[in-house]
Amino acid sequence: MDPEDLVLFERSLGDAAGRATGSGLDAALDQLGWRDALADDPSAAVSLLFEQQGAAGTTSSALGLVLADALVGNAGPGTGTVLPAIGGCTPPGTVVAGRLRVRGLAPAGLVDQPSALVVASSGADLAAVTVPTASLGLRAIGGVDPELGLLEVTGDVDRTRPARAVSPATWAAAVALARLAVAHELVGASRAMLGLACDHARGRLQFGRPIASFQAVRHRLAETQVAISTAEAMLDAAWLDTTPERSAMAKAVAGRQARTTARHCQQVLAGMGFTVEHPFHRYVRRSLVLDALLGTAASLTTSLGAELIDRRQLPPLLPL
Repeated sequence: MDPEDLVLFERSLGDAAGRATGSGLDAALDQLGWRDALADDPSAAVSLLFEQQGAAGTTSSALGLVLADALVGNAGPGTGTVLPAIGGCTPPGTVVAGRLRVRGLAPAGLVDQPSALVVASSGADLAAVTVPTASLGLRAIGGVDPELGLLEVTGDVDRTRPARAVSPATWAAAVALARLAVAHELVGASRAMLGLACDHARGRLQFGRPIASFQAVRHRLAETQVAISTAEAMLDAAWLDTTPERSAMAKAVAGRQARTTARHCQQVLAGMGFTVEHPFHRYVRRSLVLDALLGTAASLTTSLGAELIDRRQLPPLLPL
């Protein structure tokens, strides 16, 4: 996309995300041609949508589309995607004794799709299988962020259906792209939290002055800006070198800095940030769940550290 198209596309996505309710963003994405943009320019499509989605606090089935596009290309209308279970990145399906056992997550929009794409493992082999959605058990997840609309997907399906072989490298690349998407959504949510804290600091008076004039408050907001900028810089680096390792780093940094953002902004908002009427708590809840998708910041950092120790070699420097 050229710069003018990017600006227009970003504005359209922002308007759609701001107006969306429930899973309403899915229909808007189809109208805006987001799937075509994903195929033509994954970096722009993923970064623009997921940051707008995170900032607006809305949801969609786009993460499943990102995963499916990297695995099998455009899965076509009428097919949803089952994501890995919370906290991990292993394929959601397992072939046992000729049957496909499924345990994973999915956006709420899967209910409206007649079929579901499941990546399953059988020993060292992986395959993408399309099964009827009606053959799966779907349970709405409440938990910390019920507004996210995630579904727990379980099932025990006959394995006789046609399958498409998926290499471990292809699965790793698909997970890497999905991690970048979630990292962008975390950055969008962090930006929204910082905006709420700045607005409160400018409007809240104490001792006859806005609290934004107090040094302690300014330090909190400045450290938050540094945290968000760090996550954005790591994402830029990951797009330059889209390896699973870089994507894991970007996801880990975005998750950790989102927690830093929530902590500092909560201090600035004080008691107001704890109220149900104020939107801040929605972003904190969303950030906690997003951090857990496809590996938490803590688990990714641990696994990356273990890999470095095993290899006894630092990753190559990024091209500048």
